[in-house]
Amino acid sequence: MLRLKSTLAALSVSAMLSGTAIAADPIKIGVVTPLSGTYAGIGQQVRWGLELATKELNATGGIMGRQIELIFEDEEANPSVAVQKAEKLFQVSKVDFLTGTVNSGSTLAVGQLAERSDKLIATTVSFADSITGDKCSPNVFRVNAKAGQQSAALAAWLVKAKPQAKVYYLGPDYEMGRSTVAAFKSNVDRVGGQSLGEVFAPLDSKDYTQYFGQLRAARPQVLYTSVAGNDTVRLLTQLQEFGLLEGLTILGASGTVTAQNIAAIGKAVEGFVTGVGYTAEIDTPENKKFVAAFQAANKADPDLYGADSYGLIYAYKAAVDKANSTETAKVRDALRGLAWDTPQGKKTIRAGDHQAEQIMYVVQVTGGKFKIVAQVAAADAIGPDVCTRF
Repeated sequence: MLRLKSTLAALSVSAMLSGTAIAADPIKIGVVTPLSGTYAGIGQQVRWGLELATKELNATGGIMGRQIELIFEDEEANPSVAVQKAEKLFQVSKVDFLTGTVNSGSTLAVGQLAERSDKLIATTVSFADSITGDKCSPNVFRVNAKAGQQSAALAAWLVKAKPQAKVYYLGPDYEMGRSTVAAFKSNVDRVGGQSLGEVFAPLDSKDYTQYFGQLRAARPQVLYTSVAGNDTVRLLTQLQEFGLLEGLTILGASGTVTAQNIAAIGKAVEGFVTGVGYTAEIDTPENKKFVAAFQAANKADPDLYGADSYGLIYAYKAAVDKANSTETAKVRDALRGLAWDTPQGKKTIRAGDHQAEQIMYVVQVTGGKFKIVAQVAAADAIGPDVCTRF
């Protein structure tokens, strides 16, 4: 009888210790993002933003008393690679949630995998309208501004600064490039501008001069582009070298010129205008605190990718706290309609299409630095909900 009591006591202690260990297991967030190649600078900002928010939350107890663990994989801005890495994170690392995808094609492909795997992902970078539009998924969320929101902000500036402007378009030849060009073209037409033509260059193009003959022949007042990363450096410096910047206003997608590549572009970036959901120039106590913390941690300014990635961790915490669970179905329901605070102000995830609604800013490069020149209300920029899948 004594031996039986001892055995039961030992089992009881073992069970309690086991329960404590389970409760202390970290919440794993997989990050599939480009850590090499043309978009490596974007991936670096994603990493910095996620790591800063994770460090802050872990210092105050994490999420539901559990520490957050980030597990990184290099997607190389390649959809097929992104799917392989996401599969590894879902099946081997057993992550609770996934983020980081930059290439819009990667986000769409990994979103399909997430749906099949009963997991959730959120992008903090990808622009293609289709992600929360005609190719929306119940398991995919977007906390950054889509192409349509960026274009709405730019069009509001264009109609005042250059009414009836003649515009030419140059984008990268994949989902994001074509989506951003289409979104801005529709807004140019809406405000009375004239679209002269378009061209799409392969990702990681080394020579943009092959398109300059078409550009000269069109004689636009405005060039809109959505190239990003190192591609922007090559495009703008080559435009300058061939004398095409004189008398030409360059407008771009949010990721075309950022804190990561502005210095490398040099004088060719002067006057560049874009519509963004975040800029380090936002003059609020919350943003100043974030910028100071980001600079201290990384010796660099945050750009929209760093800020939106930082904000995502707090959105996930808010959703898990609300759901009191990390289960996919419960967190998904908690994310729909979620409102939370970010460095750029309050955001809301629209329940119908999982798109974040937020104030949009128009910024222009003046003296080598971004300056806010206009802003558009969140409701005016987001556009209609066209998701019909759920």
